[in-house]
Amino acid sequence: MTARTLMVQGTASSVGKSLLTTALCRIYARRGLRVAPFKSQNMALNSAVCPDGAEIGRAQYAQAEAARTSPRAEMNPILLKPETTSGSQVVVMGRVLGSMHFRDFHQRKLELREVVGRALDTLRSDCDLVVIEGAGSPAEVNLKSRDLVNMWVAERADAPVVLVTDIERGGAMAALVGTLELLEPHERERVRALVVNKFRGDPRLFDDGVRFLEERLRVRVAGVVPHLGDTGIASEDSLDLKPRGAGRGSARVALVRLPRLSNFDEFEPLAREPGLEVHWCERPEELEGADLVVLPGTKCTANDLAWLRRTGLAAAVVRRARSGGAVLGICGGYQMLGERILDPLGIESPELEVPGLGLLPVVTRFEREKATAPVVLRLAEGLPLLESVGGQEARGYEIHCGRVTVAPGAHAFGTLLRRGPELLRVEEGCTEGSVAGTLVHGLFENDGVRRALVRALGAEAAVGTVVDPYERLADHFQAALDMAHLDRLVGL
Repeated sequence: MTARTLMVQGTASSVGKSLLTTALCRIYARRGLRVAPFKSQNMALNSAVCPDGAEIGRAQYAQAEAARTSPRAEMNPILLKPETTSGSQVVVMGRVLGSMHFRDFHQRKLELREVVGRALDTLRSDCDLVVIEGAGSPAEVNLKSRDLVNMWVAERADAPVVLVTDIERGGAMAALVGTLELLEPHERERVRALVVNKFRGDPRLFDDGVRFLEERLRVRVAGVVPHLGDTGIASEDSLDLKPRGAGRGSARVALVRLPRLSNFDEFEPLAREPGLEVHWCERPEELEGADLVVLPGTKCTANDLAWLRRTGLAAAVVRRARSGGAVLGICGGYQMLGERILDPLGIESPELEVPGLGLLPVVTRFEREKATAPVVLRLAEGLPLLESVGGQEARGYEIHCGRVTVAPGAHAFGTLLRRGPELLRVEEGCTEGSVAGTLVHGLFENDGVRRALVRALGAEAAVGTVVDPYERLADHFQAALDMAHLDRLVGL
């Protein structure tokens, strides 16, 4: 059988498409349906690694978790990871195709429709319902001739469309009316439900708005969804980052906000710890007084290292390390802490060799093939701030082109016990004094590691039962949505 489909499109970016899609995945999965998420093309520097090593957008990985199914490349067949203001690394079916100027990628969209179509067909053959997410707005008329992600997909999947808007930013009614006005008649017919998201206050205050929309557009308003604060679900894009954290804890963590920051979602569990005050920092003075400074991952290691030097942050990190202050580098941040970064093939930078910060005895060399895999890491004894979890195992993932060589005799961060399905026993990462580095992302998503760090910083770690964020999200949306109407749209 071919699965039913339902598509979520939006009047703009960041109106709540991803969260609504995630919520619908869990709502239908807990009814016993085999559900899969799908987004044909995603642009984000936050990505995740599937069990087979395929790389997909972080949002689709989360949606797969919500759907209680294993994430796979077909759920996000095209991923764009911006490298400059005019170009991106292009990941197709979980593997790197290469780096392209946006103009060149736009020219290749029509041939990529075959990839998208095959991925969608494969998913539909394996499940009962595919919940599809669009991107941006379907009314971007300058892009419609080569559309890969909105109405072309809806027509390819014969999917009814739910159009969502964000009332918090203002102009929600104009956005809904204007979007439908710019669609072709056959496209407008696909829009079968409207959702008004992020409403603050009593939703009944919008009753007149509902009547206006339904009379004007002849489309059912299937929900006015109250504003929801922190969802506990990883953010997709750095547009979601605030310049500074809002914590009021007794210990302070400074995260350096690199220009091409990637996979920042791994720090969100830290930001939710009540004992920590977590800040994203862009100036040297913002590192002062921090109990821990973290250099996170980046899509462009050499370029972001040059930015560190221009801003004075590099000198501030070195001074801190030499005075005994704790510094942690993850993936690209770890590579920056080393002695040299070599890029003879120009994978991320035109510079053939860039000096590192010289805080760890490691050298990084970039290669064309990207390493992507889920891993299990046994943490080393005596790690800075993580002494109490030495010898314990933690799950994470690798996603990098840089291969790191550690000097003989250096202290390892841990031992890799598993990379994907492969069993191994290989030293990973490096520590020296108060400085540590690892290529493994996701360590602070492990409760034991995160809480050990919190306690080591002299703060109180969160305790108690952890609420499933997907259940909370599904409950929130289900209470606000006209599920009977949505069920009819998908033929349930």
